[in-house]
Amino acid sequence: MATATVVAAERTTVRADPGPGIKPKGWIGLLFVAPNLLGVIAFTLIPLISVIVLGFTDWNLVSGLGGITFNGFDNFIAIARDPGFWSAVGLTLVYVGVSVPLTVILGLGLGIALNRPLPGRAVLRAIFFLPYIVNIVAIGMTWLMLMNPKAGLVNQVLDVFGLQPGWFASSHWALPALIVMAVWGGVGYCSLIYLSALQDAPRQLYEAADIDGAGVWAKFRVITWPSLLPTTIFLLVTLIIGASQGFGLIALITAGGPGDSTTTISYYMYQTGFQFYRFGYASAIGLVTFVGVLVLTLVTWRAQRGRALHD
Repeated sequence: MATATVVAAERTTVRADPGPGIKPKGWIGLLFVAPNLLGVIAFTLIPLISVIVLGFTDWNLVSGLGGITFNGFDNFIAIARDPGFWSAVGLTLVYVGVSVPLTVILGLGLGIALNRPLPGRAVLRAIFFLPYIVNIVAIGMTWLMLMNPKAGLVNQVLDVFGLQPGWFASSHWALPALIVMAVWGGVGYCSLIYLSALQDAPRQLYEAADIDGAGVWAKFRVITWPSLLPTTIFLLVTLIIGASQGFGLIALITAGGPGDSTTTISYYMYQTGFQFYRFGYASAIGLVTFVGVLVLTLVTWRAQRGRALHD
């Protein structure tokens, strides 16, 4: 009887220890992760490595893979001397530097407004968020009609004040028009992110402030804004990255024009690679852009350290 008990215990021990390596249940997890992992490798990792390698080459797509020749840092030296690149950098900084702060500020105001008990609040939230998910072609066509210099609704309203902007037909107004469209499309998204953060704000601090007789501005400055600072930094970082990569509306509406008035870095990179077939030079521009956006993101992120309410 004792021998049978020992044998059964040994069998149980063997079954409980399948040995080194991935356990049987681990394969099930890998199977679930595999499709996404393969997608990341095929559409993110491999293209990223390709761009890094091509950035140090002189490759014209027409010449085929056999025409790839390594030229060291020649592309980056050429970028430093390229007036077209620096013009695109300036336009991108204007586009990002105006559209992102406006989107965040208006989104914050809208989020605070939607956090109050309003009739039909749920419907209003959905309406304001709708532009963020609408197809970009529909957005472009709608704004083209609204900003038509002669028949557009926007100019008909501005005509009352004696203003008749040329919008997309003018080199002075095309970039501001794109900024207006970017702000319109992102405000609803920012407002919902702020709304979720506002609903998690520490209520006991507001109650204490009410007891102390603090006003609306004092409560916003001391409680609301510090509690929303991490959310604000998150929005700034994501919006900066998104705006610096903005391409769809520019390609659809202005094609970088009139002239080069809306040729941002992303569109300049597209022109270099897919219109002039200079894929090596375009890849180098992409690497420089990546480093620039990364540095700007890190600076923005570090600027808020130690200033949030919960730090």
